[in-house]
Amino acid sequence: MIRRVSAAIAAGLLVAAGLAGCGGDSGSGSGNDDGKITMGFAQVGAESGWRTANTKSIQESAKAAGIELKFSDAQQKQENQIKAIRSYIAQKVDVIAFSPVIESGWDQVLKEAKDAEIPVILTDRAVDSKDTSLYETFIGSDFVLEGKKAGEWLVEDSKAAKGPVNVIQLEGTTGAAPANDRKSGFADAIKADPKIKVVASQDGDFTRAKGKEVMEALLKAHPETNVLYAHNDDMGLGAIEAIEAAGKKPGVDIKIVTVDAVKDGMTALSEGKINFIVECSPLLGPQLMDLAKQVVDGKKVEKRILTEETTFTQEQAKAALPERKY
Repeated sequence: MIRRVSAAIAAGLLVAAGLAGCGGDSGSGSGNDDGKITMGFAQVGAESGWRTANTKSIQESAKAAGIELKFSDAQQKQENQIKAIRSYIAQKVDVIAFSPVIESGWDQVLKEAKDAEIPVILTDRAVDSKDTSLYETFIGSDFVLEGKKAGEWLVEDSKAAKGPVNVIQLEGTTGAAPANDRKSGFADAIKADPKIKVVASQDGDFTRAKGKEVMEALLKAHPETNVLYAHNDDMGLGAIEAIEAAGKKPGVDIKIVTVDAVKDGMTALSEGKINFIVECSPLLGPQLMDLAKQVVDGKKVEKRILTEETTFTQEQAKAALPERKY
């Protein structure tokens, strides 16, 4: 009789363990019985100083929050991110977070995560899916506003200009949310001054090497250029090399406006090689881990969470650099 009762208790424990393994009441994938959250994070890549700082923030914040992080680098390829997300679904992680390489083409894999009852958090970049139930929340910057701030500075700076203001625009990766939005925000802002004209606009893929390569070609085609607007610091820094190689002085012969405010960009700003930077903070890790805990616990969160950011002039960059974390 004692043996039968013991067997029944053991069987009951096995059933309970099996139910816990299905995710429990949290609706998450793995539902680890030790209470520890497992996050699968699919990063864009390591294309810039901003992205490197973003990755470091996420990794350090996960460790500090006691969250087990499964991390993948997509090397700026959407197919790699989709593969990583499907791997996380198969591993039954508790939550998935990722920064989409481009905006479109995510519905199917996000539906797979939803069907598996694994919540998804978008970080830094958005998706263009009409079905917003496919993700819990999006944390990141207002890229349109960033472009607008860059354009407004140029409008103000160009008030004293007597001739045309000819702009070369180095765009981010084609199809990426920050590239699309920073372009549109800038375009709307510069409408205020008809003498400002974008003479050329080309994809620089957010990298320093591509920024230099594209700027070299565009400068030859448009020697009348007197302004550069780069969608991130790294492309702007690459373009500075091309400008100097062409015998022109960055920040003087060609004024430069960029977005991000990473340390290398801020250093160039402090030296007068860049004229104005719109900040886009990569330090999303702490907020992301807090959100992950909330969604795994089944709590309601805001659908759109903005990061707080500012802008920098040369003097402001000099003051901020000593304490700059990235």
